[in-house]
Parts: sequence; C-alpha cells; structure tokens
Amino acid sequence: MKKLNNLKNPKIGNEDPQLQLLSNAEYIVLLKKMITIRIAEEIISDNVKSGLIKCPCHLAIGQEAIPVAMSQFLHSDDRVYGNHRSHGHYLSLTMDTYGLFAEILGKETGCSKGMGGSMHIVGESQGFGGSVPIVSATIPVAVGAGLAMKLSKSQSVSVSYFGDGTSEEGVVHESLNIASYYNLPVIFVCENNFFSSHMHISERQKFDSISRFADAHGIESAVIDGNNIETVLDTSKKAIQAARLQRKPFFIEAVTYRLKGHVGHDDNVDVGLQRKEDLEPWKRKDPIDRLKNSLISKSAISESDFEFFNTVISEKLNKEFDQAVSDPYPQKQQLLETVYYK
Repeated sequence: MKKLNNLKNPKIGNEDPQLQLLSNAEYIVLLKKMITIRIAEEIISDNVKSGLIKCPCHLAIGQEAIPVAMSQFLHSDDRVYGNHRSHGHYLSLTMDTYGLFAEILGKETGCSKGMGGSMHIVGESQGFGGSVPIVSATIPVAVGAGLAMKLSKSQSVSVSYFGDGTSEEGVVHESLNIASYYNLPVIFVCENNFFSSHMHISERQKFDSISRFADAHGIESAVIDGNNIETVLDTSKKAIQAARLQRKPFFIEAVTYRLKGHVGHDDNVDVGLQRKEDLEPWKRKDPIDRLKNSLISKSAISESDFEFFNTVISEKLNKEFDQAVSDPYPQKQQLLETVYYK
C-alpha cells in the first residue's frame, strides 16, 4: 500500500528540484508558464473579492507545477479533460489568459463565447477538450476519447485531471476498469490536495493513497510530489510514453495543496473550515518558489530576473483583464448559434 507519510502534515515538498531533464531555457519557459497561471488566478481572485466577477471560481493557486509539467510532453492532437478547478489545465496548453478572463466575465470574446464561465472552458484546437463542474463527469469522456484513439490506431493520448474527492464517485472506478480491460491510452492525473470541497481526506477515507484504486484495476501508478516540477516531468514523460507507445493507461497521484479555499478568494476559511495550521507549511512548499530557487542555484536566473518576469507578466495580464471588462456580452441570437445539435 502506497502511503503519503502523514496526511495531516505530509512530509512532501521540502527540497528544491534537481533540474536535469530539460535545458535551463526550457525550465525558464516552464517557470514563466507557472507565473502566468498564478498571476491570472490572483487577478481572478481579486476581482471575485471586489464583486466584479460574479460566477463561482475554483482556484488552483499552489498546484501549477502539475499541468505545466504534463503539457511539456503533450501534442496538439492529444486530448486533455479538466474539472471544476481547471484554469491551470487550460492555460498550460493554450496560454490564452485573455480568453479565460473574458469567459469568466461572461463576454462574447471568451473561450466558450461567454456562455460557460469559470467551470465550462474549452480550447479544442490546442487539445483542451473541456471542463465541467460535475464531479468526475469528464473522466468517462477521457476514457471514451482513449477508446476512439485506440480504434483509429492513432498515437494520441487522453489525459483526465481530477481531485481526490472524485475517487469517491462510482464512475471513476467504472472508467478505470474499462481503461484497464481494453488497454486504453489514458493518463489519469489525480491532484490530491486533501480536500473534497470542505472535508479533509482523513475524515472521508480510511486509507490515504488514491492510487490504490488504480492498483486494484491493474493500472500502473505512481504517487509523487506534485509541487516538485522535476518529479512531475519525469513521471509525466513515463506515463505519456506508456500511453502513446504501449497503448496502456497510467495513473499519477500528484500530492499538492490549493492555497485558496474550495471556491472564491479566501485563503483559510471556507464554509466554516479553518486551514490556518496547514497553510504556512504548504506555502513553504510553493512549486514556483522551488523551481525559482533551483534555477538561481544553477545561475540560470537571478532574483531580479524572477521579479522582472513577474512584473512583465502582471502588466500584460492586467491589460488583458481590463480589455475583457470592456468587451461586449453575447447577443441573444448567439444562444442557438453556440449550441451543437442535430
């Protein structure tokens, strides 16, 4: 049985990553992607707090290393499916911050034409098949995509992102069973941040590792530090190669932590839930800081470089958000034009 050390105070993410898989230039690109996702969600958080953004927004601040590392090895003809907390999944593939902002604001320039909001985002041309708010709903879709890929004899793979709470839904186990039985090229990525909405995993499950469900279906799995980008890169490469070349599923349990509450802008109080004791230790395991520290130790960047990256990206994203605010809302006639039906 794989263990996560101690779920109340997991000993994961204390060391900076040993950067070996990629070039310094490639790591800097990934660092900028992570910063972009972080700042985009901070802008969203601030505007949820101000009341300008009306739709529910589930933020993944603190979890950026997982989708950024996964996207490094994906192709545009692969398909990625998210969940209700998918801003980072979308941006890691598209870097379309403007389209995301406009969508969350309900504007016609949004990635879903302003019809979906934070939890219904899509980037089909860049490989993001979509996200929905229904817990576990896109997992069987990802498996169906994997089946289509196998039947068509393509080399594409399907990726499904979900949280630890999803493991308590029956469709997850049905999907794992089908993927295993038919040897489908699906990578299941559980971002285990310990909380299903407002309840800690230790209050919901007797055992700590979500990957035990993959083990039960004979699917190869790995439990990793999701805040160490080198570890996620290494495991992602292995999983994607297994799916792409051997046409078999793989299950990654990436242990991480969201630094915001379940929904909205608040850090440590969420529907009465106090997380004050957990937050500070996890902030010291910040995936962006850990990658930055490793790059500085290799003399690949300096602290001033890092500050410059943040400044430039922040200025760009704030301009995009301001533009999205001034964009028009969808017209009534678009209600049918944006619905696919036969």
